[in-house]
This record gives sequence, structure tokens and C-alpha cells, in this order.
Amino acid sequence: MSFYKFDYVRSRQLLKAVASLPCQHCGLDGYTQAAHSNQSVHGKGRGIKASDIFTAALCVTCHTAIDSGSKLTKDERLDIWHDAWVNTVRALVSGGDWPKNVPVPDVRICH
Repeated sequence: MSFYKFDYVRSRQLLKAVASLPCQHCGLDGYTQAAHSNQSVHGKGRGIKASDIFTAALCVTCHTAIDSGSKLTKDERLDIWHDAWVNTVRALVSGGDWPKNVPVPDVRICH
């Protein structure tokens, strides 16, 4: 049996840039958090957050709804997070705010 070693990226600069954006789901500004993916394909594990390149700018309300809300299906939570993540990456890259030392994920292939 072989195990894949996930290449984690940890960057306080990236997390700060993500949190500086308005919520990429509802548009609320000023209450945004860097919401890590909950998917194992992005490095999420028991007690381990996903790689920092897989964070979406979400307000507290949207972040909570995705992480622990019972009003959304699993597919709805995945879709909301994914769309917010794609928008987050694009906003930071187009604005020149993606940290130079952090690899930019290819948003076209991740879902």
C-alpha cells in the first residue's frame, strides 16, 4: 500500500489577504474569514486543516452554514465553498494580492 504525501502550503500572508476580501458568497464586507476546505482532496484530515491555498473568503454566517449548518445538503455546501474559493483566488490574483511565494492553484481543475 502506498500513501500520498500531501504538499501543504501554510501562509499567514495568504490567509490575511483572503480575510481582507468581502464574503465571496453573500458579499458582506468587514466580517470575512479564511474558510479552509473540508475536503480530503485538499489535504483536510482529522485535526488537520486543508492547505492554505484552499481557503475561501467567507463571512462568519456563510462559513458557519458551510461547516456546521443543517439547512444545506453536502452538495450545496461543497458548491458554495467551491464557487467562493474560485472567486477568492481570482480576486486575489487579479488584484495583485496573491503572495508571490505561494503557488496559485489551478481553479479550472479543482472541484
